[in-house]
Amino acid sequence: MAERIRQGGPWRKDDALLGDPLFHDPLLRDPRLLVVIWNEKGEMVGMTRDASFFTGLPLTPPERLDELYEVNVGHLYFRTLAVEVNTAFGPITVQMLRNTNSERELLGELMFMIAVGCMLSALFAIAAGYFLAGRALVPIQAAWKKQQQFVSDASHELRTPLSVIQAKTDALFRSPKATIEEKSVDISVIAKECRRLSRLVSQLLTLARSDSNQLEMQKEAFRLDELVRDIGEQYSEIASYQQKTMSVEAQIPIEWVGDRERIHQLIVILLDNALKYTTEGGHIRLACHRFSSSVVVEVEDDGIGIPTEDLPRIFDRFYQSDKARSQSDGAGLGLAIAKWIIDQHHGKVKVESKLGEGTRFQVMFPAARWKYKRPGD
Repeated sequence: MAERIRQGGPWRKDDALLGDPLFHDPLLRDPRLLVVIWNEKGEMVGMTRDASFFTGLPLTPPERLDELYEVNVGHLYFRTLAVEVNTAFGPITVQMLRNTNSERELLGELMFMIAVGCMLSALFAIAAGYFLAGRALVPIQAAWKKQQQFVSDASHELRTPLSVIQAKTDALFRSPKATIEEKSVDISVIAKECRRLSRLVSQLLTLARSDSNQLEMQKEAFRLDELVRDIGEQYSEIASYQQKTMSVEAQIPIEWVGDRERIHQLIVILLDNALKYTTEGGHIRLACHRFSSSVVVEVEDDGIGIPTEDLPRIFDRFYQSDKARSQSDGAGLGLAIAKWIIDQHHGKVKVESKLGEGTRFQVMFPAARWKYKRPGD
């Protein structure tokens, strides 16, 4: 048919159905592709032989030439291109239509998958954000609750001595003519509660300043063994007065760079606890030893001991076991301050205790922070 068109020979409408080689190009075998030939009157005069898929479609002549555009025919969508060819029989229009329904369906499925993916991603991002936000808020909430508990406990501890002082002061005012000797007990109680209140305020101030990083370690070189012996001598007298014994073990001279006052405070806190919870006839041991990788300060007693379930919380602020509270007027802040001092010197503390057998505090400092001197240097 194509050859007859080029040569000007006779041409028949049904030549498209007779197997002309023009319509057997591999590209034209695509079942989605339709080639239609229109005459100058707009009448269809031929199409590809593989057009059964398009049978019955209301095809119309192309609206535009030499331009690729989309057209809708019935329930199908096509991308079409039409060109005009001059022949011996006059001009004809060759129109190629390619069905795009499958592409549209694929694109629709792809868009649906993208939309679903975006929705799932958004839901996952929201869930993950909520989960991570919850995880991030856990330490904040814990800190907030701890702060609230701290304020509550501090208020309670402050209220107790103040109430006692107020009650005893009111009692004194009710007896203005009484002598000091007659009211010595009340005055003694007031003085005791004032000292307790002063100590509590000092401890609270220390913890508050440590929380806000306002306290800095004043590091200097000092002899730990000498500090241990000096404190031991002072507390040996106190222990003797309380009908208790105390021993001091300090190994070879050791020089260390640290905050002498804070280390002194640490040892005093541990010794105060040991004396407080050791009954008459008991023994307290203060020791300082050097090992290959650490230097250890120990305070051990054979007092009432600490319940096993209370050991993980003894460094919490205001925490006291019931048994300890019954024998002590402390506020439960000493060990919290001791733990802060240990942490500031990069140390670790180990506590071993059994009810009725005693308690041992073992404070370990890295050996790298210590310098040794030989005796006589």
